[in-house]
Amino acid sequence: MENKDINTYDFLINEDDEVMLLLYAKDSSVSDPQIIINEQSSSGVLYRNKNDGVEIKDIPDDVLDILLGQEKLLVCELSFEDNDDDTKIANAYETTVLFQ
Repeated sequence: MENKDINTYDFLINEDDEVMLLLYAKDSSVSDPQIIINEQSSSGVLYRNKNDGVEIKDIPDDVLDILLGQEKLLVCELSFEDNDDDTKIANAYETTVLFQ
């Protein structure tokens, strides 16, 4: 991810139309994650656990279209490093997709 803001995130879509959310890892643990998406505002909140939510704004239309047909989203959390070559996958997990 090009922007070095800890709140930066991005979506990737593979050739099988599967979506992955990339974001920087937080210190808290992941437990029963879910993402609640508001289709009308193209936004959502990723709840990594009961007390830790990450606001996701400006979800692209192509990502929303794919997520409408899915129950799970793959999330990949990356370590926050000064040198991009040192960045590693800190957490990878599936989260339940819910719409409001």
